[in-house]
Amino acid sequence: MLNVGRLEVLRAVVERGSFSAAAESLSYTQSAVSQAIARLEAETGAQLLVRERRGVTPTSAGLTLVEHADRIFGAIADAEDALAQVSDTQLRRLRVATFPSGGAALMPLAVARFRRAHPDVSLTLAEGEPSEIAPRLRAGELDLALLFEFPGTGSGRGRRSRRAGAETSGGLRIVTLLEDPMELVLPVAHQLSERDTLRLVDLSGEPWVQTSAASPCARHVVRCCREAGFEPEVSFESDDFDTVQGLVAAGVGVALVPRLALGRGLGVGASHPGIVVRPLAPAPPMRRIVVATPAGVAVSPPARSMIRELVEVAGRRS
Repeated sequence: MLNVGRLEVLRAVVERGSFSAAAESLSYTQSAVSQAIARLEAETGAQLLVRERRGVTPTSAGLTLVEHADRIFGAIADAEDALAQVSDTQLRRLRVATFPSGGAALMPLAVARFRRAHPDVSLTLAEGEPSEIAPRLRAGELDLALLFEFPGTGSGRGRRSRRAGAETSGGLRIVTLLEDPMELVLPVAHQLSERDTLRLVDLSGEPWVQTSAASPCARHVVRCCREAGFEPEVSFESDDFDTVQGLVAAGVGVALVPRLALGRGLGVGASHPGIVVRPLAPAPPMRRIVVATPAGVAVSPPARSMIRELVEVAGRRS
């Protein structure tokens, strides 16, 4: 393969008409220019220059190579311009996605703080479940995403590694923001609502309200109930946690709901007035809230700034 640096030397020699003038224009020694031309001729197997008393003259092979070199350097300049435009775009935009309860509890304050600090950055925010967001993040359609995962699952596929405070998993670089406990939600008039804490097995005979069966939360609730020794009898399903709380308030079932989705722990709202919330003993099920960026590529300055804001907001939880 031809060496681009030596092509540049050849072009300079042809343009300047001598080795010494080319060396001066390139800030090389004359010996270095001579060596570069000799190696280029060895690579091509052709004489590229005719040395004369008054300077050098390119051969037909030399002229052909210089013509191609002009196009090569033009393409390189175009690539550098395009890359500069991409870099400028990355500095001026941030594409973010979040799951709904994280969007309600964590994102608003982080977005407000980010906009104050970076008014010139174009910020967009999309919403979806982690299973929808993570593939878009890996594909480069997003710059940053707020995700959650349960024990025994992950934001992605493949092995994990830790470096510089971040964890890499399945094509994503993730930073843990907080552990979000799932809490038991009961109707106000429920016979168990007077207890301060409950065990999951205490609800074994109750009808349950949960998210759709294929959702990560629903699968985790079923897993926890089975570990407690019973199969939950699911009466109603909704992927809207406000609807879940409304159904519980109406007395049609009980539910396990993440604390963030209840508006608890961050001072950003209140639970439904028709329910009571109780912790589970001895320890509640947890989901891990993380902020993720694509692994293998540099994190843009706007994304780094948003990560700092999310870490700060998550750290304020009571």
